[in-house]
Amino acid sequence: MKNADDTAIAILTWLANEPELMSRFLALTGTDPASLRSAIGEPGFMGGLVAFLMEHEPTLMAFCNETQTSPEEVVRAHQVLSGPRDFED
Repeated sequence: MKNADDTAIAILTWLANEPELMSRFLALTGTDPASLRSAIGEPGFMGGLVAFLMEHEPTLMAFCNETQTSPEEVVRAHQVLSGPRDFED
């Protein structure tokens, strides 16, 4: 089991190989490619990476399938980095 930061880094690595999703993430967060390196490790940025997946189930499942990460692991990382939140179906 990865810790929350490792999961967030895995998400970023995966996004780097998904140009359309990476562009969408950057646009939603207002981050530019040049500032990615300095943003890594900042709790808000790391939480944003995980939240990006949590907000779109097909993207979450694509990440999980391609990286052999369980959705529960992503949920745990989200709770650690963003705090617990009530999700409604």
